[in-house]
Amino acid sequence: MSERLDYTRTSPGGVKAFGSVYGYVMQSGLDEVLVDLVYLRVSQINGCAYCLDMHARDLVKKGVKVEKLALVQVWQETGELFSDRERAALAWAETVTRVAQTGVPDAEFEAARRIFNEKELADLTMAIGLMNAYNRLAISFRRTPEAVLAARS
Repeated sequence: MSERLDYTRTSPGGVKAFGSVYGYVMQSGLDEVLVDLVYLRVSQINGCAYCLDMHARDLVKKGVKVEKLALVQVWQETGELFSDRERAALAWAETVTRVAQTGVPDAEFEAARRIFNEKELADLTMAIGLMNAYNRLAISFRRTPEAVLAARS
């Protein structure tokens, strides 16, 4: 599969705007590992190879074990491997990412609100929305994962 369009080159202003939101999220006070786990889960749901590769690498660099990364997709079945905050963030990420199917039920909102304060929940939702947007760019234009580029070398 080859890249269809390099959106980073053709729309640098748009990429910069997305980068500003990313910068905000990373400075929001949310734990970086928690945010990256959410980014990874959103990318799993959307099937974004580029983002899966990038966020898995980021999490490994931050000290998250590969065994934990391998279980993000089935986090509900892992007992205490994920913290309460991580489980709440992953559940929220799933319902928000699948908004067309879920409608983001009140019960899901209340569950997330029990763990996150209002600012954290707003910031987390911005992070989820941002990753969904990044996924759509990378998938639509067939952005090549770093692992694929390395295998070609």
